[in-house]
Amino acid sequence: MSELGELLASRAARLGLKIAGVVVALTVLGTAGWLWLRAEDARGQAALAASADLVQQADGPLATGDARRKAIVSLQTVLAQYGRSSAAPQAAYQLGNLQYHAGDYAAARGAFEIALAKGAAGSLRTLAASGVGYTWEAEKNYANAVTAYAALAREAQPQQFFFEEALLDLARAQALAGKPGEALATYERLLKEAPDSRRTPDIRAKIAELQARGK
Repeated sequence: MSELGELLASRAARLGLKIAGVVVALTVLGTAGWLWLRAEDARGQAALAASADLVQQADGPLATGDARRKAIVSLQTVLAQYGRSSAAPQAAYQLGNLQYHAGDYAAARGAFEIALAKGAAGSLRTLAASGVGYTWEAEKNYANAVTAYAALAREAQPQQFFFEEALLDLARAQALAGKPGEALATYERLLKEAPDSRRTPDIRAKIAELQARGK
């Protein structure tokens, strides 16, 4: 082998060793990061579980303001310390509920939005998204409530558990926002797509009321 060939082979070998070393280092770092995330997730779930009693005490009709404040602080702490864990969406949703019942609608909306931003999925996502609408409605900002409920209603399918609630919320907000024609259309959609609903008498009554109002 020529000197040039030996030099190239030597450089290639050193480069191969360096690349292998980098791959090993990255693998070790990746594994360590994964283990840290798992441990962080477990700590977050444990912190949320530790808040459960406080949340339960603060969530009932007889809950005191002091009990609610303690539960709110506990959930805020979970979010502050374990915001990257899988416990964060649930903690944010529970926090929003407590703040809503305390009449702090803007803070509740922020918490519901955090739950959505943290990846709330399934029924938790639906409940958090509905919560955003409820806070706007409580503040009598019916236009924004319509926007929030309409987003849910667009996704709703008759076989889903939240279908009726999503459309009823939307229709109510549309009527309150001074859009009786849109409210009527929403009630009629509900009647058409969920004809066996146990709320059919109430829906028909709302339709009759809106039709009479339009005459």
